[in-house]
Amino acid sequence: MDHFSRSWAALRTAVADIPDEDFERPSGCTGWLVRDLVCHLVIDAQDVLITLVTPAETEPTVDAVTYWELVEPPTGEDPLDALIPRLAAAYGEPRWLKFHFDDVGSAAGRAAELADPAVRVSTRDEVLTVGDYLSAYVLEWTLHHLDLIAHLPSAAEPPAETLAAARASLEKIAGTPFPSSLSDTDALLIGTGRRTPTDEEKDALGDVAAKLPLIIG
Repeated sequence: MDHFSRSWAALRTAVADIPDEDFERPSGCTGWLVRDLVCHLVIDAQDVLITLVTPAETEPTVDAVTYWELVEPPTGEDPLDALIPRLAAAYGEPRWLKFHFDDVGSAAGRAAELADPAVRVSTRDEVLTVGDYLSAYVLEWTLHHLDLIAHLPSAAEPPAETLAAARASLEKIAGTPFPSSLSDTDALLIGTGRRTPTDEEKDALGDVAAKLPLIIG
């Protein structure tokens, strides 16, 4: 729960601190500008709010790790992916997008802090505890924080503890640890295909390299 709150608060602060002109810069998500990514985060925040008020009576079907599925790399042809840039452009000025994200994002953060971690909820046709659901989203928030600042060198990075938690989650998804020579940030970027490993990094990865990238969705 703490990692969720820290990662979400850091991401919201990073968005709030972005100068308006930087909303037109590319993000770490292929084909998306910074404004498009922020618009996607608005939808993510809405999903958190919806899930936390969608109780389930049946036994959990997934946990914080198995919640994520490995999918094919995005092609830009998915209808929702294509819709995001149009929605983002509709805000016009960055301040309106910032306002909406802060409004919905703050509500999602408060709802998470008030939620009982043991309660079971339903989302994506699966059932899991609130604690596992929020733990799963530490990986989502941390990766998108890295996407947000990919071309903004002066922007604040994710907190060290949430980078470590996100790396641990990705290693569980991979079924193997990444070499200790990789920093948490590099492990996340390389592990999810956001950056190509150098020859030296490939050597350090060894057999793990064959499993990469891990595209989660």
